[in-house]
Amino acid sequence: MLTDLRQFAEAVVLAVAALLPIVNPLGGAPLYLAKTVDLTSAQHVELARRVARNCALLLLASLLLGTYVLAFFGLSLPVVQVAGGLVVCSIAWSLLQQPDAPPALQDESRRMVTSEDLRSRAFYPLTMPLTVGPGSISVAIALGANEASSVRTGVVVGLAHVTAVAIVAVAIFVCYRYAERILRRLGHSGTVVVTRLSAFILLCIGVQILWNGVSALLAGR
Repeated sequence: MLTDLRQFAEAVVLAVAALLPIVNPLGGAPLYLAKTVDLTSAQHVELARRVARNCALLLLASLLLGTYVLAFFGLSLPVVQVAGGLVVCSIAWSLLQQPDAPPALQDESRRMVTSEDLRSRAFYPLTMPLTVGPGSISVAIALGANEASSVRTGVVVGLAHVTAVAIVAVAIFVCYRYAERILRRLGHSGTVVVTRLSAFILLCIGVQILWNGVSALLAGR
């Protein structure tokens, strides 16, 4: 039992340490808010909950089924990285081109948004690729690709991965739920600086993911 608990704790720590920095919900909060400038506070709560749930499902699917899905379609991780990197770069570039006005602080810019709009927006681009992108998916697939030495070990590690994903999802919800409050404290200038900096970092991440994929494809020729 103690061995199982230690293995469970180690697997949770490893998965959270691997996933949380690359998901980076705190760094993604300004980008999330920049994409949700027309929502009310109540709609932010609902959307943050949907995004956190979508991220949890996507990470779990990548952990448990990612290697099988890629094998079924004959895809490799480098190909996923190239395609995902291009998408991330595109979104980051569009955020960099947005006007400097702090739309998240302008209540008059908000409009009526339906539940269907929230469901559609919650997955793309807020869940993927802004929160859980190709980098996060690659890490999740790599974590899930390790074969267990026994059925019991597999169950323990599987439960640990579910727990780790739940922790990451809670972090996403908290950061996105209170993103507006955080940026209100930053003010106009602070919001612009943080949003631009986050968008630029996101662009760099996209380029890095793209380069990693291209390098792996060239090395495998």
